[in-house]
Amino acid sequence: MRFEAAEANRHGRHPGVFGLVNGLARAGVLTGEQERFRRVNNDWYNANLVDPSEVDPGIYDRAVHPGAASWFKAAAVGMIARVEGYLAILDAHGVRWVRLDSGALDE
Repeated sequence: MRFEAAEANRHGRHPGVFGLVNGLARAGVLTGEQERFRRVNNDWYNANLVDPSEVDPGIYDRAVHPGAASWFKAAAVGMIARVEGYLAILDAHGVRWVRLDSGALDE
């Protein structure tokens, strides 16, 4: 399962939910409550998920892996539940997003 921008950016890519919300933070448009949510939950994800680029520093190298993107396993219910707050932030700022499902079975 993946949550990403509904429209491609100027580079032809569809940033994921975390990149979209972090972009809003860099633009300085988040409310205080939204920024607190982002910080707390970004810290939680950083503590509870393995960053693929720490395992393979070249994983997001566009020349080698032009379509690389991170997905959640559907069984990762606790991880996915926290995404709802990020989606609410995107909705509040009029950022359109989509949910993609791979259709693959989780192992």
